[in-house]
Amino acid sequence: MDSPVKIRADRVQPVVGPPDGGYGWFILVACFLVFGLTFGVIKSFGVFYVEIHKYFETTATGTSWITSIAVGTIHCVAPLGSALSARLGHRAVVMIGGLLSSVGLVAGSYSQNLVQLYISVGLLTGFGYALTWTPTVTMLGLYFEQRRPLANALASAGECILTFLLTPLFQLLVDLYSWRGAMLVLGGLQLNLCVCGGLLRPLNTLGRSPPWEVDKEKGDPVLDTLPPTKASPCRTDKDIAKNQDQKARRAELQSKVLRYVDYTLISDLRFVVYSMFGVFAALGFFAPALFLVPYARSRGVEEYQAAALMSISAALDLTGRLFFGWLANLRLVETVQQLTATVILLGLVLMLCPLASSFPELAAFSAAYGLAFGATVSVHITVLAEVVGIQRLGSALGFFMLIRSCGGLLGPPIAGFFIDKMSDYGTGFLMAGVALIVSALFLLLLHLMNRRGQQEVT
Repeated sequence: MDSPVKIRADRVQPVVGPPDGGYGWFILVACFLVFGLTFGVIKSFGVFYVEIHKYFETTATGTSWITSIAVGTIHCVAPLGSALSARLGHRAVVMIGGLLSSVGLVAGSYSQNLVQLYISVGLLTGFGYALTWTPTVTMLGLYFEQRRPLANALASAGECILTFLLTPLFQLLVDLYSWRGAMLVLGGLQLNLCVCGGLLRPLNTLGRSPPWEVDKEKGDPVLDTLPPTKASPCRTDKDIAKNQDQKARRAELQSKVLRYVDYTLISDLRFVVYSMFGVFAALGFFAPALFLVPYARSRGVEEYQAAALMSISAALDLTGRLFFGWLANLRLVETVQQLTATVILLGLVLMLCPLASSFPELAAFSAAYGLAFGATVSVHITVLAEVVGIQRLGSALGFFMLIRSCGGLLGPPIAGFFIDKMSDYGTGFLMAGVALIVSALFLLLLHLMNRRGQQEVT
């Protein structure tokens, strides 16, 4: 009788590389829209922040928890999104996520207090975003290899373009229908995420084997790591066969677990270091976008000019993503070095924000912030793929998001705490800038580890 390993080996299809084009461009379009309808919406939420802050007469910290819970939920649920994608398929999971996102925002429009907003917009919509964003980004990484930096930059540009369009649109909707009516419209807009899910054709239909399948020539990666069975004088052939069967079953179970969640990543020191970068970077990533509009309003800038600041930031964010994504694709420097430089630049720009008070000064800050932010996010997923390898990207992306969830969850409330204590929105930008400078230290450590590994190889 053939063993289970041989049976699976017979079913393996010939492995081919990522297409780097073809239908991959449709995957890129889907990812572009997903970026815009998830993180683009979160960045535009500052318009709602001002209205909700006034409506419920609460503190900056209390209002900031809405976005914070959404960001934290996205990160925490990311591993589940990866695992469900491996089980149910990327298409189904993304469509489910789109429905949950829509339901969360529609329910949020009827909220009577902040707690209900925390549950609906924060928890439910954040859960839907996690099921939508993680599988789509993973699928994009599978479809592109040589053009991966450029593909990631183009896809993430959706966040910029939709932020540019949605911020003034949300302000108009708020003026016309109040924040509740605007949020209801946004809930309907989220259903487009289901359309994005429908575009996700499984890569296996192109003849590519999943990375966890057994290769006929290489054998089973799990079984190969098991120690050889040594026969004992007192053991019969039946006992030996039973022992081997138990090991084969255990290896089969391990293979199934690794198919959905690659838990071996937690023992990868380079991945852990990069994840620590993600924690501190997340502390500074999300607070500035949330507080930019309120900060401008506190400086006497009128509401549409304040909303325009987010559009200015989004336009330069787009420029930064496209230019620095193209630059990374040239491979002139290591991507981790490029990421380190842009993270430091972003931190310094944020620390200079409190010096801006008039609209022209805030417009200049918004442009610099957008450019540096776009330069940073254009390559951070590419660096993650280089750290763990493309075959582990799905699980790595899930674990990376989970680990940095504490940063995404605590960033806005910590900034809000300083704002409440100092009665100045500028202190929130200072906190974000310091956190990003600290995160760059982990990138420097990762670069040193890469150099040491290269020296050992040579």
